[in-house]
Amino acid sequence: MNSQFLTFMLDDSQYAVEVYNVQEVMEYTRITKMPCADPWMEGLISSRGKGISVINLRKKFGLPDKEPDKETRIVVMEIKPTEDSLITFGAIADSVQEVIDIEDSEIEPPPKFGNNISGKFIHGIGRKNGNFIIILNINQIFSADEIINLTEITQSLNETPAEE
Repeated sequence: MNSQFLTFMLDDSQYAVEVYNVQEVMEYTRITKMPCADPWMEGLISSRGKGISVINLRKKFGLPDKEPDKETRIVVMEIKPTEDSLITFGAIADSVQEVIDIEDSEIEPPPKFGNNISGKFIHGIGRKNGNFIIILNINQIFSADEIINLTEITQSLNETPAEE
């Protein structure tokens, strides 16, 4: 069976997330910084009229930082950490490449050693045109505590004040 993935670059490596997790791809925009946030939490932006948290995947994965440029994008994604919750967030990518199809049988398991990214973040390794593509398990990027924090931030941003 084929699966579709959105591919993007981080630190000269190609990554991918399943298309069904992607809501939209935005040009890089000004991000409002959050005080006392985790180092990988860049801040907040507005997407489709709602406030969402933006994370820096480079920082989350322990990669060197990079200043945004004209190719930098924010990939807005949704994850479902539990049956009754849905979290929308943005992730900064150096650039977005394309949507590709990869046969499930062509996805190899992640290596057990030798990478900076925790194995739980990686669903597998694909190949396209002779290049390796690191396929992320986007639902496993955050710990339980991080999910609680993201949920609280998102909910507080999008609550409508009560009518008096």
